[in-house]
Amino acid sequence: MAGKAKAISHTLVAATRMSDVAYERILERLFDRRVPVGAFVSQSELSAIVDVPVAPLRDALRKLEAEGILTIHPRSGIQFIKPGMELTRATYQFRAIIERSAIRVFAEQGDEAVMNALEMRHSRLVRRIEREGVGKEQLEEMDALEGELHGAIIGALRNPLIDSTYRRMHNYLRLLRLDSKLTSPIMIRTLKEHLDILEACSTRNADAAEAKLQSHFQAAMQRNLGLV
Repeated sequence: MAGKAKAISHTLVAATRMSDVAYERILERLFDRRVPVGAFVSQSELSAIVDVPVAPLRDALRKLEAEGILTIHPRSGIQFIKPGMELTRATYQFRAIIERSAIRVFAEQGDEAVMNALEMRHSRLVRRIEREGVGKEQLEEMDALEGELHGAIIGALRNPLIDSTYRRMHNYLRLLRLDSKLTSPIMIRTLKEHLDILEACSTRNADAAEAKLQSHFQAAMQRNLGLV
């Protein structure tokens, strides 16, 4: 009896792990454009794309539906979200609510070594883009810096509930950027906005840091909407 219970437990753990794999692979295929934004696919088609059996795939789909990434249409298929003005506005509103509080804590208590390291890497990337333009390495470094800066800001709150919620919100940001073309001027402008935030933080000026962050979000939202 104990052996049977152990086997059942092992099976459940394995299924949970496969569900997690399916979750990550679906997002990966979405972000690398192998599943187009707004696509409508069947469960069997998606199972083949992500190379995960249908059973654990269903668990992942339910989780992604709860997070707003897709809609499950029974007996029909899976509809992935197509970013638009409303999602853009809602995403940046959410970021502003959370990060405006976090940036004040980061400015007042954040690790100076982290700020200095981020500032140096931002400045280095600005010079490289000015010299070489935009390539795969520059895009990857830009993505890394975006995640590390805003991750450090959110991390200053030391709140695991906010951390997990913000990670899910980051998926929306990646979706919004799928249709955006990052040119040299746009990347340099974004990096310099980051540098303005870091400069305010390094002088421990919480008011200035919050103002620079809000200005950055407004500019970023306009860029995502194609207004600038």
